[in-house]
Amino acid sequence: MKSDPTKETEESFLSKKMLLIILSFGHTIVHWYQGLFSLLLPFVKSSLLLSDVQIGILSSIRQSAMTGLNLPSGFVADSYRRHTSLILFSAIMAFGSGYFLLGITKTYSIAILASAVIGSGTALWHPAGIGALSITYPKNRGTALSIHGVGASIGDSLGPIIVGALFLQFSWKNIMVLHLPASIITGIIISLGVMKAYRWENEKKQFKNYISDIKKLASNIQTISIMASYSFILMGRLVIQTFLPIYISETLGYSSFVLGVYLTLLYVLGMISQPIMGIASDKYGRKMVLAPSYGLLSILYLGLIISKNSIQLGIVISSIGLFFYAVSNVATSAIMDLANKNIQSSSMGIMGLFSQPFTLIAPILAGFFVQSSNIQSAFWFASIVSLFAFITLLPVSFTNPQQNNK
Repeated sequence: MKSDPTKETEESFLSKKMLLIILSFGHTIVHWYQGLFSLLLPFVKSSLLLSDVQIGILSSIRQSAMTGLNLPSGFVADSYRRHTSLILFSAIMAFGSGYFLLGITKTYSIAILASAVIGSGTALWHPAGIGALSITYPKNRGTALSIHGVGASIGDSLGPIIVGALFLQFSWKNIMVLHLPASIITGIIISLGVMKAYRWENEKKQFKNYISDIKKLASNIQTISIMASYSFILMGRLVIQTFLPIYISETLGYSSFVLGVYLTLLYVLGMISQPIMGIASDKYGRKMVLAPSYGLLSILYLGLIISKNSIQLGIVISSIGLFFYAVSNVATSAIMDLANKNIQSSSMGIMGLFSQPFTLIAPILAGFFVQSSNIQSAFWFASIVSLFAFITLLPVSFTNPQQNNK
């Protein structure tokens, strides 16, 4: 009995859409958890009596786990696509476990461990989730990843303001402990949805070919330019995520709810900008979107220094939010355009491994600047490294993404 090609096409279309919806929802949960880290830093600093450098170390530890585990996580995701749902469940559980540890800790060493566990959740999610979407949507990669990124902006926007409001009524530690059972429930829902929607190809991969594809990608001058410029952007972003909450909470003296509002502004407009940037990058090229975005971020970070009141600060933070996370999806798409189909997930690991030396030192170095000068020196630091990102990207010619779809 012959199968109906039309029916198979419809089922494939529905599976693709369902996968995009499920992974975008999961990305909302992931960034709910990620966004809480910045919100928690002032409370952890106060509770454990930490210095600015120690706070910077916590951010570096989380970022180090995120980037350092990206490559092994990407290899596992590329090699065992049939277990994608289990990998994503483990990612959500890592977040819940990390915040549980932060909620019960009374020592700095456990806070360091918790930061690493939280970072591992990010490392587990992105190669598997983004790799699945990249393979499923090769001709609209930038658009699909940007829609997936909208989920991130929703989580980044809702998490700080909702949890910040809860902190006014309840102990922040108790709320963090409750995130563990919540992660179990949401992890199961996401895992079951991915099992039903994801259609992978059973391909036997040879390790020799895998390494050859990695070397080919890593030696491409366009790849190096993208990774170098994005590493500078990550440095600036990590410094802002670490010290903007300290600035709002300690220097300006605002409550946890107001802090949550400002952190929400840092992401909320990304829900609008990300699809636009994704579609534009698919149509006009990745560099046409990335270069001006990096330049504008460099200027806008200086706006944090010259803002004279709460309204001006809110406008500047909202403007930063147009590009703050959205550039990640375009940069990732630019790398995946160049990567062979067999290493789509691992290409994120290469980005992470390349950027790790940069991102590891950024919050710590900014912490020294803050201690020796003032909190605004962190914003100068973020602006300068973002300018480096802009300059690094300019000389290299990019191929059209449509020419590279695998």
